[in-house]
Amino acid sequence: VQLQASGGGLVQPGSSLTLSCEASGLLFSKHVMAWFRQAPGKEREWVAGINWDGDNGYYPYSLKGRVTISRDNAKNTVILQMNNLKAEDTAVYYCAARSGGISSHDDFYNYWGQGTEVTVSS
Repeated sequence: VQLQASGGGLVQPGSSLTLSCEASGLLFSKHVMAWFRQAPGKEREWVAGINWDGDNGYYPYSLKGRVTISRDNAKNTVILQMNNLKAEDTAVYYCAARSGGISSHDDFYNYWGQGTEVTVSS
């Protein structure tokens, strides 16, 4: 199984960024997908999750309204759209997959991508 995350980079505060994660080696349409992030010196944090068919996105209260998760099962891809980026959004962003239901706990995810780094700075 491979999860290849991309789209990170250096952006200015207030800007938007789209991250992408392409999956291979798994039955993508039967896996819940999620994004997590880990800032330097901090624990990994759940950013968003999406169910199998993409009908529902789930977000922590702290990020709701600024991030949107979506998926394209035909392309085995999950997308994270982030708006109004802030310095505190600086982190390495990881996509993850699990065969069970939606969860915000990283321990429950079976597969992880390598991460893509996002730096928000002026």
